[in-house]
Amino acid sequence: MATQSARATGGGTQGWTAVSGWTLFAGTMLIFGGVMAVFEGIAAIAKDDVFVSTRNFTFQWSLTGWGWLHLILGIVVVLAGLALFSGATWARVVGIAVAGLSMLANFAWLPWYPFWAILLIVIDGFVIWALCVGPSRDREALRV
Repeated sequence: MATQSARATGGGTQGWTAVSGWTLFAGTMLIFGGVMAVFEGIAAIAKDDVFVSTRNFTFQWSLTGWGWLHLILGIVVVLAGLALFSGATWARVVGIAVAGLSMLANFAWLPWYPFWAILLIVIDGFVIWALCVGPSRDREALRV
C-alpha cells in the first residue's frame, strides 16, 4: 500500500527498491571493470612481463605511470559502481563520466594489452548505454 501511494503521488522509493534492471547491470559492470582496471594497474606497476611496449605510439608514457593511472581510476570506477546501488541521479551522472574516462584511458592502453583494453572499452560502452537508457525504463518498471 505504501509503495502504491508513493508511486501515485510521484514520490520515489529509497535504497534497493529504487534500483532495478539497467541500473543494477551498470553498477555490476562498473564494479567488474573497475576491479579489472585495478588489476591492470597493479600488474603495470609491478612491471610484469605480460605487457609489451610498442614503438612510436602517440601516447608515450612509462608503464609505471599508466599503472598508477589505471589503479586510481579503477578504484574510482568501483566506488562509482557501488554508488549506483543507491539509485541516486548523481550516481548515474558520475557513472557515465567515470565510464567515459575509463574508455579513454583504455583506448590509450591499447598498445600494451589490446585484448584487455578492448574488453574494458566494450564494458564501459555498455555501462554508458545502460545508464543513459535506464531512467526511463526504470520508471516504466515502477509504474507497473
